[in-house]
Amino acid sequence: MAGAIASRMSFSSLKRKQPKTFTVRIVTMDAEMEFNCEVKKQILDEKIYCPPEASVLLASYAVQAKYGDYDPSVHKRGFLAQEELLPKRVINLYQMTPEMWEERITAWYAEHRGRARDEAEMEYLKIAQDLEMYGVNYFTIRNKKGTELLLGVDALGLHIYDPENRLTPKISFPWNEIRNISYSDKEFTIKPLDKKIDVFKFNSSKLRVNKLILQLCIGNHDLFMRRRKADSLEVQQMKAQAREEKARKQMERQRLAREKQMREEAERTRDELERRLLQMKEEATMANEALMRSEETADLLAEKAQITEEEAKLLAQKAAEAEQEMQRIKATAIRTEEEKRLMEQKVLEAEVLALKMAEESERRAKEADQLKQDLQEAREAERRAKQKLLEITTKPTYPPMNPLPAPLPPDIPSFNLIGDSLSFDFKDTDMKRLSMEIEKEKVEYMEKSKHLQEQLNELKTEIEALKLKERETALDILHNENSDQGGTSSKHNTIKKPQAQGRRPICI
Repeated sequence: MAGAIASRMSFSSLKRKQPKTFTVRIVTMDAEMEFNCEVKKQILDEKIYCPPEASVLLASYAVQAKYGDYDPSVHKRGFLAQEELLPKRVINLYQMTPEMWEERITAWYAEHRGRARDEAEMEYLKIAQDLEMYGVNYFTIRNKKGTELLLGVDALGLHIYDPENRLTPKISFPWNEIRNISYSDKEFTIKPLDKKIDVFKFNSSKLRVNKLILQLCIGNHDLFMRRRKADSLEVQQMKAQAREEKARKQMERQRLAREKQMREEAERTRDELERRLLQMKEEATMANEALMRSEETADLLAEKAQITEEEAKLLAQKAAEAEQEMQRIKATAIRTEEEKRLMEQKVLEAEVLALKMAEESERRAKEADQLKQDLQEAREAERRAKQKLLEITTKPTYPPMNPLPAPLPPDIPSFNLIGDSLSFDFKDTDMKRLSMEIEKEKVEYMEKSKHLQEQLNELKTEIEALKLKERETALDILHNENSDQGGTSSKHNTIKKPQAQGRRPICI
């Protein structure tokens, strides 16, 4: 059982505090997914303390790994309602509804577009490995005075904690500054590389606990040294294969992205053509209706012109009859003055009537000419409407498609046994052996970490106003104090303190 635990923690430590290119992926995908689920479970169960802002970022990567790229038409409001993504401590610490948490998670989830599932899981682990309690195995111990303490073993070294504070170690022993670790019965001894520093001794409750601690120390120290050695030919080949696989996957993703873009463009072109076809059908319908109206108007005008022409003929006929009557009356006038006067009066009346009839006939003739002109204009409008309908029906429906572009081708210290007790001697590692490539990758990793920290600080500032101070746990208070001090009390900065300050006897 101890061997299994030591093996598992060695793997965890190997993933911790090192850039991505340092890791040689020799595990299967199922094992990696299982390990990622275990880390997620420990964070949700609060076995690993995680700040609220980091919890939201981790949740966004978990959603990316599960659902893929964000799509507003698919991932609608409430799609995360049944997901367990945040520790209950974080949810209870702020006056925020589930919808507000989902909105903030979705905002970051949308920024991860284009990341594959394994990339999202790797980013999740990168963020999780920076948590203070990640990869640390805690053991209850007592010092010479009988004071109860906690011993933490991780990939960086050994740390001594106060039982009430598992975030900030009181003192740390980096692996490259430890000369020897041994135990006899229940007593455990740590000998620093600097002989001026006193040996640190502590007692554990059981002998098998000391064995487990020693096994964890051996495994973590072995990985610590292995990461600082020049890569062997086999490891270099494995890294080269990993890079080739990464490049191949990247080309495959780019090809899929291009195909998706071309498909979307084709769909947009199809929709545009369908819209234009519908528009042309509507124009043709309107032209047909206008043509029918023009034909009806032309028929009405033709009928009215015919009636007017008939009326003009009738009036002309009446005027002719009146003229004949006047001539007859003149020819048969009576000889007497009275008859002459009456006859002159009748002639005058006949002349007035004939004049009126002539004026009416002239007016009717002008009206008939106007109706003929209107009929001519209506027939001209009918001819133009037919010409427009012919132009619309003969216009090409689909524009020529542009040809689609062809897709692009896708040094190790010795361990010495001492008497009846087990001991191992560790010597300092020559850090100057690190290659320039590793230094460059470290710088890139630090730049990414800086950008990530800026994102976390932005979210922390946004939700700070909704925090319930009375619900803060002891770990929340300790984490906030460390953040206010600029992280000077974290275990990583404790390791970086000059050991010249530790030349006095260790007193805990």
